[in-house]
Amino acid sequence: MRQSQSAVLERGVDLGDAYDTEPFEVAWAGEARWWIHFLQPAEETTVEFRVQISPDGLNWIDHEGIEAVTSKATGFVSIPVTNFGHWLRLRSTRTTGEASPMLRIYLELKE
Repeated sequence: MRQSQSAVLERGVDLGDAYDTEPFEVAWAGEARWWIHFLQPAEETTVEFRVQISPDGLNWIDHEGIEAVTSKATGFVSIPVTNFGHWLRLRSTRTTGEASPMLRIYLELKE
């Protein structure tokens, strides 16, 4: 039987200009998926998401295998991730608009 884990990393963070989730250790998992839920949508705002990886949870680079995902600040966004190392985090950056949308961010992991 495969092992899995779901983590709610952010329950209601207001996105100013940029925000990084807390690092999450994922070395045991073979695949991951980020879910971003806009709790307070801001249709005139655009947000860019970048998956970042780290060998130690301290030093970070953008995941070279995943392009940045850009979305209007409404509804749900899903980002599948494979070929990662020991640690993951998600960087969210507001690229257009003045409103600060509120986000809930989940990370799902499977062995």
